[in-house]
Amino acid sequence: MLFFIDIRFRPALAPKDMSLDELWDIWEKEGEAAAAAKEALVSVVKVVGQRRVLVIIEAESHTQLDTILMAALPMANMLEVVEISPVRDYWEFQEQSIKPRWK
Repeated sequence: MLFFIDIRFRPALAPKDMSLDELWDIWEKEGEAAAAAKEALVSVVKVVGQRRVLVIIEAESHTQLDTILMAALPMANMLEVVEISPVRDYWEFQEQSIKPRWK
């Protein structure tokens, strides 16, 4: 299943005593975790000028996605998931639904 996720980094959720260097270190670990899950990540983009990342991920289940978002990300406690929407590949929709006219 494909999911669109809008994720925002919330500095207010970071530990109050975290230094900027510590923040960069954990952000680097976040990138490494994403790279390790690269086969599940269909697309990941950072919104310019914002602390925001847009992701399309392929997960086997809601449970797997919940585990990734709640436990597998080093910055999980500093991130706000603004939106999660199940999505489908547009070209598949075109072939399976539009061309046959939903028959």
